[in-house]
Amino acid sequence: MYVADNNIMEKQTINVEEEEVCEWECVHAKVKSLGIKEEDCELVSLDIKEEAEVKPSITETNGYKNVERVKKDDLHLGCQNGAVTGLASSQSRHVSPVNVKFESLESDTKRTEEISSVETLEDQPPPTNPSGKSLHELHRLAVTEFIRNPEDPSLSGDPHNGAVDFETRYTELMIIEQDIKVEFVMNGKTWERLEEKGESKNCERIETENLFSRSQRSETPPRIVVVIGESGIGKTTMIQKIMFDWANGTQYQRFAFVFLFTFRDLNLLGYKNEQHISLTKLILRHYKYISDTEVKEILRKPESLLFLLDGLDEFRHKLDFTQSLMCSDPDSCVPLNILVSSLISQTLLNGCSVLITSRSTALEALDMQRVDQYVKVVGFVHEQRMIYFKKFFGDADLGAKAFQYVEENAILYIKCFNPSYCWIICRVLKNYFMTPEEERGPAPRTLTEVYVMFFHIILTNQRQETENQRRVLIQLAKMAYYAVDNKIRVLNETQEIFTFGLQSVLTSSFLSGLLWRQSYQEHMTYTFYPLALQEFMAAFYFYLEPSEGIEELLVKLDLCKDEQFKILTQFLLGLARKSVFKTLGWTLGESKRKTAIRILKWMKHKAKRALKGRDKNEALLVCQWLCETPNKKLIRDSIGKDLEMDFCRSTLSLLDCAVLSSVISCCGELKVLDLSSTHLTPEFIRRLAPGLNYCTKVFLDRCNLTYECCSVVSSVLSAPHSQLTYLRLNGNNLEDSGLDVLCEGMRNENCKLEKLMLFSSCFTSGCCSALSLTVSSPHSQLTDLDLNYNKLDDSGVCLLCEGLRSANCKLKTLCMVSCALTSGCCSALSSVLSTPHSQLTELWLCFNDLEDLGVNLLCEGMKSENCKLENLRLKSCRLTSECCSALSSVLSAAHSHLTILDLGINNLEDKGVHLLCEGLKDKNCKLKTLGLARNGISEKEKWNLFLLEKELYESGRLVNINTI
Repeated sequence: MYVADNNIMEKQTINVEEEEVCEWECVHAKVKSLGIKEEDCELVSLDIKEEAEVKPSITETNGYKNVERVKKDDLHLGCQNGAVTGLASSQSRHVSPVNVKFESLESDTKRTEEISSVETLEDQPPPTNPSGKSLHELHRLAVTEFIRNPEDPSLSGDPHNGAVDFETRYTELMIIEQDIKVEFVMNGKTWERLEEKGESKNCERIETENLFSRSQRSETPPRIVVVIGESGIGKTTMIQKIMFDWANGTQYQRFAFVFLFTFRDLNLLGYKNEQHISLTKLILRHYKYISDTEVKEILRKPESLLFLLDGLDEFRHKLDFTQSLMCSDPDSCVPLNILVSSLISQTLLNGCSVLITSRSTALEALDMQRVDQYVKVVGFVHEQRMIYFKKFFGDADLGAKAFQYVEENAILYIKCFNPSYCWIICRVLKNYFMTPEEERGPAPRTLTEVYVMFFHIILTNQRQETENQRRVLIQLAKMAYYAVDNKIRVLNETQEIFTFGLQSVLTSSFLSGLLWRQSYQEHMTYTFYPLALQEFMAAFYFYLEPSEGIEELLVKLDLCKDEQFKILTQFLLGLARKSVFKTLGWTLGESKRKTAIRILKWMKHKAKRALKGRDKNEALLVCQWLCETPNKKLIRDSIGKDLEMDFCRSTLSLLDCAVLSSVISCCGELKVLDLSSTHLTPEFIRRLAPGLNYCTKVFLDRCNLTYECCSVVSSVLSAPHSQLTYLRLNGNNLEDSGLDVLCEGMRNENCKLEKLMLFSSCFTSGCCSALSLTVSSPHSQLTDLDLNYNKLDDSGVCLLCEGLRSANCKLKTLCMVSCALTSGCCSALSSVLSTPHSQLTELWLCFNDLEDLGVNLLCEGMKSENCKLENLRLKSCRLTSECCSALSSVLSAAHSHLTILDLGINNLEDKGVHLLCEGLKDKNCKLKTLGLARNGISEKEKWNLFLLEKELYESGRLVNINTI
């Protein structure tokens, strides 16, 4: 796949779930290939290998000065192992052959270009055929020229792109095949997320050329293939590549003809009163060099035809697969939606092949049973992001420096999985890092700051071009809000543009830096690019015109049940920061801070309610908004005075983890963070780490953590400013190697951890040596250690006891329930209890085969005057009455501290109970709770125990004897 310097506009009319993402960017070929003559336009000479420096332009930008050093044609290709990489261009722009001046976005040279109408195949004149080529060859030639020349930005997706050299610059898309019934198809997931969760093992990697090849799942090749993916992820680029490879004879040669139709163009047929049209006429309209007779001949062999339908999510008409409405005759005029539905259902041209691209939000329009194969295009993985940065900057060292900055900013880094976000972030950072260090202000940290700086560059470069720029901005921003409010992505010149009074300034390069213009015959449409710029401008409107409906907007935001205003709200909060007013002060003019204050007040109320509510998704969304305005007081007030956040059983994304970390870090303190029963990978934990340092208690039970996560947790424990004192890691597959790494952090002098819960973490005796060193470390603060349900064995406990006997050991509670122990470890445990500096007060040994011998050994230590044990749990340890005499002597010892003794689920019987009661009656006994449930005790003896309990109560001792 390739990605270019400028963003692609995948237009849509309704899409509320993925509006924050923009389309892929493409790269045009050298301007020479466009056939532009010097007398037709003012165009500087370009050499793809030659780097020329434009005279630096210094303008004030967010406290630093903007110095541009521009390559005249800065084209790059990234490729690695056939995965999605990027083709990054930092300065390439679309050049029209009619009255156009070439200029980059960042150049301070005054732009006077007027982008000419964009043509589609329908608008192109039929290609000449001087050599009498066959129709088949002519079609190949036309497709090749169409792909090579920048005559349809709707294909390349970039309003400023030129031709794409697929032979040398295309990088294979990362696409995966998935069963259509799997929920994954309906959910947006990146390849990185799938790999982290291990789900990539269930996804079969598929090459573009094999989309219509027979797979192991089917005996016949698929006919109907749907390619899904987020905006900006490369679906349209893949369509281009398929056409190009077919036309050049390298792929898909079993098809005699390949026809491309974009739903964006099909939408415009309505303007020509052609809602009803036949397939024959549709082909003739788009491919004018084919005659009526020829198209009829072509359609007689449907099995040799491939139809490419790009952008289903943009289709304004609803597909209808009602059988009675289906069309079977290519010459019959039917509604456009029926025509497309008939083609997909194979009622029309049975045997033809159809490839449809769409965002996942539009899949409900399809009849899933009619689709043979679904594939998903996924975004940049780590390596591709790095490659993209280096090639975008042209200077590998500078690119690496910028990438390192982004990698340290988790939220911006994660956004870079989508190439369109990657592009705008690179755009802004290139401007920033090419400015002398002493002239820079702070680098952008939030998405709002990225867009503010991007917007500021455009405004600064074009500041003197348009009269009354503020008025134009207000009208543009007002139109942007109208479009967001009405779920409009494609703006029409005769409707929205005219309504908001922008027709007189459409030719200005100022607006061309914000809007992409596309024509379809006499109809002109406009789209903001990047797509998220529409939400940015919509939010900006309420700061430009603070008196205009802010209260009405906030009511809408409260009532909105979907994510229609998700990105707008994010920018609304981000723009409320004082630093933004400083950056855009000359644009905002006398705008009052009361708008920002009102928005922040609304946010505080909404966030407090969401973070205390049951809807975890809403709470996570609120946290995303809070990240855009890192206001410590606002965040602390939103979280509440208890400073607790509960996301137990939530489905977290990598972005969610980064957001939570950012919010907690800004707050500076969090008493409890509960992420139990969420799936957390090593990368997720790494992104959470900065926030975990500010938490007192963290619960990570059953989070599918592995030993790979432990190094991150260990670094949190050893961080100088770490506040973590309580950590629960129960029910994870940490293994011995994981605990070894954790122990390194716990032995660090900075570690403040006091309680560590490691219930059922797949440990063996192999981890006990590290644990022993940890509890005996002079820096150790550990007082509570839960090792329940780990197979430590006697050998492991003996090793652990070496550390427990240390004078440095501060452990008070040790839990080793069901750890495969026998009497073989009890002598070592007994020695721990009797050591002079032992602080152990609570010992859990339930569900181990200690037997009577083991308990007798333990009692020797408990009888020592050094023993401080108060709570002993021996439930289900295969005990009989043979150990009760020793236990009774412990109860009656003058220096005994034992207050709780649980002997449930053993076989003490009446005889053992009699022996215990002797110690219980002793005046030295301090026992308050005695557990004897399920011990084979007779009803008579139970009555005697009840009477003893009553007798002790009357003597002033409250003892609870449990026999149930």
